[in-house]
Amino acid sequence: MTEIIRVLIAKPGLDGHDRGAKVVARALRDAGMEVIYTGLRQTPAMVAEAALQEDVDVVGLSILSGAHMALVPRIMEELQQRGLADLPVFLGGIIPRDDVAALQALGVSAVFGPGTESQTIISYIQNAVRGDPA
Repeated sequence: MTEIIRVLIAKPGLDGHDRGAKVVARALRDAGMEVIYTGLRQTPAMVAEAALQEDVDVVGLSILSGAHMALVPRIMEELQQRGLADLPVFLGGIIPRDDVAALQALGVSAVFGPGTESQTIISYIQNAVRGDPA
């Protein structure tokens, strides 16, 4: 029997648009994953604490507000403080191409923009949990 992949989907910051996060969460559930959705307006500490408490395999962040360069470094720091630095983190939302390399340098392993196929995200998560390159 294989272990079920546990994914945290978080909406950090003041962004109140969560339709995309809910669509991704549903697709991951349909693919057999257990999804913990934090809801809106989470602080970086709340995201990291939820990842720790829920013992997740992967963290997905949904940011549409443009605050990704302020929020992601703080989230990565909070994860590191809790001993979760090796946890795969992916990001979805409105992310300018020029910011992707900086986000990856912070430890974000994948960035998905609007219109990304659900299967692409599912495959990324499955590979990330197995330790395969994304």
